[in-house]
Amino acid sequence: MRDRLQFLRNGKLVRVTDFNPATTLLDHLRLAERKTGTKEGCNEGDCGACTVALGKIRDGRLSYEPVNACILLLGQVDGCDVITVDDLAEGGKLHAVQQAMVDLHGSQCGFCTPGFVMSLFTLHHSGEKAERGAVNDWLAGNLCRCTGYRPIAEAALKTTGRTPKDALAKRWKETEKALLAMQGDDLFAGTQESFFAAPGSVRALAALCAEHPDAVILSGATDVGLWITKQMRHLPKIIHTGRAAGFDAIGESSRQIVIGAGATYTQAFEKLAALGPDMGEVLRRLGSRHVRASGTVGGNIANGSPIGDTPPMLIALGASLELQHGSAKRTLPLEDFFIDYGKQDRKPGELVTKVIMPKPGSKQHFKAWKISKRFDQDISAVLFAALFTVEKGHIASARIACGGMAGTPKRAKRAEAAIAGARLDDPATWERARAAFEKDYTPMTDMRASSGYRMEIVRNLLTKALTEIAAETGAGGKAATRVLATGEAV
Repeated sequence: MRDRLQFLRNGKLVRVTDFNPATTLLDHLRLAERKTGTKEGCNEGDCGACTVALGKIRDGRLSYEPVNACILLLGQVDGCDVITVDDLAEGGKLHAVQQAMVDLHGSQCGFCTPGFVMSLFTLHHSGEKAERGAVNDWLAGNLCRCTGYRPIAEAALKTTGRTPKDALAKRWKETEKALLAMQGDDLFAGTQESFFAAPGSVRALAALCAEHPDAVILSGATDVGLWITKQMRHLPKIIHTGRAAGFDAIGESSRQIVIGAGATYTQAFEKLAALGPDMGEVLRRLGSRHVRASGTVGGNIANGSPIGDTPPMLIALGASLELQHGSAKRTLPLEDFFIDYGKQDRKPGELVTKVIMPKPGSKQHFKAWKISKRFDQDISAVLFAALFTVEKGHIASARIACGGMAGTPKRAKRAEAAIAGARLDDPATWERARAAFEKDYTPMTDMRASSGYRMEIVRNLLTKALTEIAAETGAGGKAATRVLATGEAV
């Protein structure tokens, strides 16, 4: 078992011993390395000023992703390659993405610029085509308050889709080989009273969690990171899931998809989005690319948030969980995992290991919407998800689940019962289900939305879903329910 961190910094091996388990990567860069190009902005993973490029081995190959250094813990970069804005220039000559920002006037005050540059750097190495939509999505996690996004997007378009010829490209194979050699072993840095651990196998991970039930089980740190930076919590014991081989495995059969709890949203996106266009759109708006590169499907469930975007959709699809405590495993329906606000059916030291999702059948229609004040990278006021089974123009059955309407992600069982048998060509038969939501939910009023607004939203989204299904099945009219980016109503 290794007792020190090891990772690459711009291709060079670094070893770190005797560090606070809760040290963030940003603090290490600025305070220990004195590399101050990376900035601290919001300190909660929203603004992107702290963006760095993190190289990881994914499916046996090296890839680079933008991540928020302010909430990523130092221990999480074990076995990775970290590149910051301080590393890009060579021999006094700016990197191509830096030069593009200069040439196209992409910076004014400059505080956000290092983060934009690093997002552009990862985009430059991504293989993406030079399209404005892809650029906008890539930059959604970087905020600028003075330059405006047009010149920054133009700088991105100028350098996207071209074959990289920088220092990283030249040492790519060497870096990949070095990182591959770092995989697999167990990390335990610290003492039995204060440590950062990252086991190399699921078996070792489960055993260590059972041995230390008081430890924080850390996945992507998109939530736990804020415990440190905003709530100032003392976290002496941290067990990281990110190095356990196979914990992020994704499997598929004709009937279901199985997502390892450690799979990030970036890794799981393609399989999940294939379940339906609405699933893909909600996931595209879940955080930013930075957040999706770190945050995991299992972590979004295990933290028990009542406003997590994924659980309502998975509940509507009938998903179940596998949990493991030591060597003992069990499964339960996902909806039963959430007991009350802040309380889940998970004993101390028990891991969420897998999410099992049935695929919708040929007679089933999946609909989901995220309602938030800001379109990109915002917390949901309401997440509505539903799976309808349609037979001969009628709703045979439905599974409806919402986030933001109760202390947990929760099914609307009375509305489900009320919609059964409703005719798609007769909206009057939908009214009982719309009214039934008041018996299913008692939403609260907070800074994101009022109770009345939330209730009206779920009613209207039920109508919207059924209107679309009626049009799709030929059972009703074709009223416009969405507006495309082109302005076209569909």
